[in-house]
Amino acid sequence: MSPRDTSRPRKDERPPGEHEVHGVAFRDEVTAADPALAAATAEPAPPPAAAARRIGPRQAALRPAFLAAALLATWLWFRGARLDSIAHQAVDHGKVWLALRQHVELTVVSTFFVLVIAIPLGIALTRSALRRAAPVAVALANLGQAVPALGLLVLLVIWLGIGARAAVIGMVAYAVLPVLANTIAGLRGIDPTLTEAARGIGMSPLGVLRKVELPLAVPLILAGVRTALVLNVGTATLATFGGGGGLGDLISAGIITQRMPVLILGSVLTVVLALLVDWLASLAELLLRPRGLEGTV
Repeated sequence: MSPRDTSRPRKDERPPGEHEVHGVAFRDEVTAADPALAAATAEPAPPPAAAARRIGPRQAALRPAFLAAALLATWLWFRGARLDSIAHQAVDHGKVWLALRQHVELTVVSTFFVLVIAIPLGIALTRSALRRAAPVAVALANLGQAVPALGLLVLLVIWLGIGARAAVIGMVAYAVLPVLANTIAGLRGIDPTLTEAARGIGMSPLGVLRKVELPLAVPLILAGVRTALVLNVGTATLATFGGGGGLGDLISAGIITQRMPVLILGSVLTVVLALLVDWLASLAELLLRPRGLEGTV
């Protein structure tokens, strides 16, 4: 027999792990005790998990384009509207830009204090020493949203006086709950085996928190920050009743003087600002998401 013939398997020969019983072929289960048989009968590895859905350029530009169109339409309508001296007094001399700048400042400052307070507090409440105090802290944070925002602002104005300080404190109390609750939920939802494995390889508690727990909790924390930002944009309109300024000045001036163009201008600017902040927060949520979590749902 030639070497070419010896290299071909016979008809009665079967691949490793297969045998025939009464004319029916069977394959034995592969065990770790026979690595050669496992390698011969191994099935191809499944394809890697698909990456998380990311926003494409068209989807990312859709909302800004819509907001720009809404602002352009509002500006064209407002430019063609007939404004009397009272309406001009409410919007002239840079008052619209001043109200917009004050509104953005109130939102940024209040959100900064929300992050400074809620994230460290949420981390502390998930440690063993303070874990029992977590329900009490969440219940206290929930009071900020349980109390009507306008009533809370009035109480703060009576206590602290008229100005932006009372408005900022009220906005922080109103928006601290989503960030605090999401931070606690994100850290508690981590698989304990991951933290135990990190401790097993010699990581310190701070290293486990910084390199394992916080990266895994980032998606939930960012979702809470996004919610807090939108809440602060809406709540900042009430700062006008405490002398804090903002776009609420235009809305209240339009209501008091019964000038519909001024009221619509303030309302449209508030809505556009809220949607723009939400869009920017969604982009930050995608960009700051850890790369290792892209394949997770």
